[in-house]
Amino acid sequence: MKKQIRTNHAINKFEGKIVLVTGASSGIGRQVSLDFSGQGAQSIILVARSRSNLEDLEKTISRKFNIKTIIYPCDVSKKSEVEQMGREILDKCGHVDILVNNAGFGLYGKVQKQSIEQIESVTFTNYLGVVYCTKVFLDSMIARKSGHIVNLASVAASFGVAGLSAYCASKYAVLGFSESLSQELHGTGVGLTVVSPMGVKTNFFNNSSFGGRIPYYNGFMLKTNTVSNAVLAAANSHRLEIIVPFYMRAGVWLKHTIPFLINPMIGFLFRRELSRSKLGENVAR
Repeated sequence: MKKQIRTNHAINKFEGKIVLVTGASSGIGRQVSLDFSGQGAQSIILVARSRSNLEDLEKTISRKFNIKTIIYPCDVSKKSEVEQMGREILDKCGHVDILVNNAGFGLYGKVQKQSIEQIESVTFTNYLGVVYCTKVFLDSMIARKSGHIVNLASVAASFGVAGLSAYCASKYAVLGFSESLSQELHGTGVGLTVVSPMGVKTNFFNNSSFGGRIPYYNGFMLKTNTVSNAVLAAANSHRLEIIVPFYMRAGVWLKHTIPFLINPMIGFLFRRELSRSKLGENVAR
């Protein structure tokens, strides 16, 4: 297959940049990796737990684009693995220009029925994984006075969803961590932007805890390329948060402005969905 030719606009946008994407093996991470590869980046570092899926993506990228690709199997929920990954990547590449913290998953069910270990597993991947990866590359970015961190949160960072307590909490944490860190990075030359999408058509709902059923309030879901476009925009943005789609920002604004009206309504919808099935009983990872 003939390799794709980049446009001048794309080359100006990410020319010479080293991009690292966590959770790159599927869903949003896979699409983001493909899109950065086609937008003038110098090299793309693919990080995820599954070596076979990473190798498959590497082959796809090499067929389509003229870009250096590095795969690194790593479980971002494990601090020691992330620290080793960071050391080896910095030794090999010198620095990372754009860090996309995308890895994450959710478990559906009532807190009462979930184990502490299940709640911890979501927290360690979705929140502490972001912290671990940020920490291993932050010093080098600040030293170079250059770089951008893109953290994938969710609209669930602004709405508590019955049945997704651990997931929502992890995304609340990502948003709070990101807002605080962005203030600390002021004047350093390093940027940080959060991308918060609503439901996305990925394997997120394939987890057995959902019982093979997508909650009805996610009936309209975004395509991965829509979220990927937001991530690429975020990598060059001065904004703290990009909500996808844009009109969901109105919902977030209403929730914080008139919570006494909005919270009871959305709470009723989320509780009704949880009570419609026995999914709250089934929380196996």
